[in-house]
Amino acid sequence: MRAAPVHSKKPIKSEEVRLILKLIAPPPGEDEDEDEDEGHKRKMLSYAVEQYFYAHIAPQLPADVGVAKCLAATDDGVLGMLLTDLSELYPLAGGKRASLSEAQVHGALAWLAKFHAASWSTLPDKLEHYVRPPLQETSARGKKVWLNGGYTYLATRLSELADLAADKGSEWCVPFTSKKNGTTVAETVARALTPRGREVEVLLHGDVKSENLFTSKSGKEVAFFDFQYVGIGIGACDLAKLFTCSVPQSMLATGRIPHELGMEDGERTLLEEYRRILLESDPTRMREIPWDEFVRWWETALVDWCRFQASWGFWGNTRWLEARTKAILADEGWRAWVEKEAEGQI
Repeated sequence: MRAAPVHSKKPIKSEEVRLILKLIAPPPGEDEDEDEDEGHKRKMLSYAVEQYFYAHIAPQLPADVGVAKCLAATDDGVLGMLLTDLSELYPLAGGKRASLSEAQVHGALAWLAKFHAASWSTLPDKLEHYVRPPLQETSARGKKVWLNGGYTYLATRLSELADLAADKGSEWCVPFTSKKNGTTVAETVARALTPRGREVEVLLHGDVKSENLFTSKSGKEVAFFDFQYVGIGIGACDLAKLFTCSVPQSMLATGRIPHELGMEDGERTLLEEYRRILLESDPTRMREIPWDEFVRWWETALVDWCRFQASWGFWGNTRWLEARTKAILADEGWRAWVEKEAEGQI
């Protein structure tokens, strides 16, 4: 018996939903062929980290921390995610560096502060759950996020540092690679920033730049994407990249940039805004991190970011970053602080 067709005088309306499908399928045998290729391993591990983030961490974030929703995922030979399209709620793409408006900068700063604060309740509690540096990690299966957030930390950039040490023509060769008491500034800073369960540590986005965000038409609401380098770290490390690569330099400093530059009012205002939102999000924890200590972490993050750019190639607010770093390196108070923090004595 055949069922009779159903007729309706009113057309059935279907709701259109825009989705993003992200598929990662490396050529067969590529992993084995490039077993010692650090960059390839980093990239493959990063896709698994991003999938974990969208499946397990993103749903725990507050509603005002804009991220895409993962509707489905697979890792059966091919890594794949079906994500909601952020551009429907956030129609303006961040675009190329230094293109953000003031409203977008403040929106991005608020997003980072809320994301960092929310991450305190989402961090895995066991080190074996973290993905180690590429050449130390065999597989991300069963792991969660990077032990070190971002992709510029020194443990994975030793070859670039060696190139900088050999480049006697670079003005950054001596500041970053000359040894004092058996260690370099680059190594001391890296040790200070290495996660070890301190109150100041958060979950980093790891690749904060204007190209990785969308905003509302007003610019006040922001959503970030590209979470391949999510991991533990000091929140100021996310800020260092944002300020250098995407914040208009006029919001950080005014006039001609000198050889050395201390913190000017624009930079201070943005840092105070970020810290205020953190304090509002988690007053108890943030009281343990006074302004002076917060500034030391910020300075340390700037030096580390400058080290990466000096060995990789400068872009963004180059003059501002270099001038700020030169002033920080000349500060004996900062040097004493970072050396003690590297030794775990603070």
